[in-house]
Amino acid sequence: MANSLETLRAELQERFANIPLKADIAYKELTVEVPAAHVFTVCQALRDRFDFSQLMDLCGVDYSQYGQADWETKQASSTGFSRGVSKNIYKENSDSPRFAVVYHLLSIKHNQRLRVRAFAEGEPPRIDSVVSIWNSATWYEREAFDLFGVLFVGHPDLRRILTDYGFIGHPFRKDFPLSGNVEMRYDPEKKRVIYEPVSIEPRTLVPRVVRHDNRYVN
Repeated sequence: MANSLETLRAELQERFANIPLKADIAYKELTVEVPAAHVFTVCQALRDRFDFSQLMDLCGVDYSQYGQADWETKQASSTGFSRGVSKNIYKENSDSPRFAVVYHLLSIKHNQRLRVRAFAEGEPPRIDSVVSIWNSATWYEREAFDLFGVLFVGHPDLRRILTDYGFIGHPFRKDFPLSGNVEMRYDPEKKRVIYEPVSIEPRTLVPRVVRHDNRYVN
C-alpha cells in the first residue's frame, strides 16, 4: 500500500507540475492540497486520467480555532468535552484561510483512495462546484453550503438542505453558539409554530476527567 501511495503521489506531482500542489502521506493515506483556483481542473483530471470515478464524500472544515487549546491537563482525556479555563495556550495561524473543502475520492479500477483539500477564500468563501464531474456532489455541496456557508460557484441548485426555512447563520461554524440563536415552539393561542430568541444560557463545558478508581477498572 505504501509503495502504491508513493507511486500515486509521484504521478500526481508530475502531472500537475505547473500547479502549487502539496501531497503528503500520513497514517497510510494520501492527501493532496490544491489551490482553490485549480480545483475543477485537478478534479476533472483525477476522474479522467487517474480513474477516480467516485466522489465518496465532500465536507467543509472550519479552521478558525485550529492549533488552539483552551485547557491542558494530564487529568483530562484527549477526547470528550472541550473548553476549560486556561486561555491561549496555543495560537492559531491567522495567515491561512479559515474554510476548506475536503473531497474523498475512490478509484475502483486501481483500488485506491485519495483525499483532496482546497481552502476557499473570500467572505463568503467561494469555490468551484464539481457537480458536473461527480453528480453525487450535488447534495454534499448543498450540505457544506448550509452548515459552513461555502458558496459553490456553478452549482445548479444551491439551497439549504438540513436547516429550516429562513434559518440564519451556519451551525457548523466554530463561532456559531452551541445553543443556537432562536428556538421554536407551538403557540396554542396563535395556533402555529413561532420562533423566539433562545432561552438557554450559554455555559462553559468542562473537560472530561479520567478518574482512577474502581468504576474504571477492567
